[in-house]
Amino acid sequence: SGPKSLREMPHPLATSSSEEMGPALTPSPDLLLPRSIADKDLSLPNGTPVDTSSPASSSSLLNRLQLDDDLDGETRDLFVTVDDPKKHVCTMETYITYRVTTKTTRAEFDLPEYSVRRRYQDFDWLRNKLEESQPTHLIPPLPEKFVVKGVVDRFSEEFVETRRKALDKFLKRITDHPVLSFNEHFNVFLTAKDLNAYKRQGMALLSKMGESVKYVTGGYKLRSRPLEFAAIGEYLDTFSLKLGTIDRIAQRIIKEQLEYLVELREYGPVYSTWGGLEVELSEPLEGVSACIGNCCTALEELSEDMTEDFLPVLREYILYSESMKNVLKKRDQVQAEYEAKLEAVALKKEDRPKVPTDVEKCQDRVECFNADLKADMERWQNNKRQDFRQLLMGMADKNIQYYEKCLTAWESIIPLLQDKPETK
Repeated sequence: SGPKSLREMPHPLATSSSEEMGPALTPSPDLLLPRSIADKDLSLPNGTPVDTSSPASSSSLLNRLQLDDDLDGETRDLFVTVDDPKKHVCTMETYITYRVTTKTTRAEFDLPEYSVRRRYQDFDWLRNKLEESQPTHLIPPLPEKFVVKGVVDRFSEEFVETRRKALDKFLKRITDHPVLSFNEHFNVFLTAKDLNAYKRQGMALLSKMGESVKYVTGGYKLRSRPLEFAAIGEYLDTFSLKLGTIDRIAQRIIKEQLEYLVELREYGPVYSTWGGLEVELSEPLEGVSACIGNCCTALEELSEDMTEDFLPVLREYILYSESMKNVLKKRDQVQAEYEAKLEAVALKKEDRPKVPTDVEKCQDRVECFNADLKADMERWQNNKRQDFRQLLMGMADKNIQYYEKCLTAWESIIPLLQDKPETK
């Protein structure tokens, strides 16, 4: 079947009313808190499964698909993972590719399973194509191309693994979307052995998707946003501001933890050296030295968890906020065009039995933007609540584990001090 226009595509979330969305869009001081602990305990749409490797068999895949029910309670029929990064050294450049594995039962795919290799610029190409062909929808963000704070070498294992996780999450967010997952550009990205061939051809056939929705970026100025979209804009501004503050403070905490770690590593061996000078005190002093060493290991693990698990989620949602703001701007441009055309019709003297076709088409685009944007905002809010609930619970668990390890380490040396006979 040929590509449908966005107005023809069924949208499972487009029926939600603005009244239902109202409370979720109002900026509040507790933006990061989950709204309901009673939310369904689902695997996250951000795509961080327990095991990111491909299922070993069709039966295990079926089990995974049944467990990974989406927000609407329907079993997934498209499963995508990003893994196995490989470094390629060529004469002109050095780059990393990732294996993208797809398992599906959808009729749009010729085969039930695909495995292709993609580099970062291919993911960037996909995102640009999605923005062009689906301008009314929120496109998930990609990780920054060159800069990941705290990482200098973009070919280091830490950088590559952080990027792999982000790219995997990017594809899983698209896979979870009821409209983007059916985009033909996405199909080509997942299945084409030689993606560069499609890039060179300009994908003339697929470019028809972009014709379904056109928005004007001309000199039209919007008088005022409708209240519900103004609330979304205010919420996004407040949300990104809070996340930016948390990100800066978290980075400062990590920096101070690493500085403290350097001091601890110098501090522990001093007790061991001291124990070598005094035979009677050697056992308890060695115990103190080992205790501090265990605390060093625990602190290093805590800092790694914050760097690898906590900060990337903050940055993704900061970028997500920017993506949503861009969709809002596009919606405003279409509404401004519609208002301008209505005014032009009203100013004309001649009586017309009905509104011109181009004005009706513009009105259709406004309605399309409104429905898709509200649906994507609701989906984004649901994802956000689940993501941050898991993030904050994970952070609490990691801190509890850290302090428990430190407590166990210090308690272990108490017997050494108590059982030591006193010298006369």
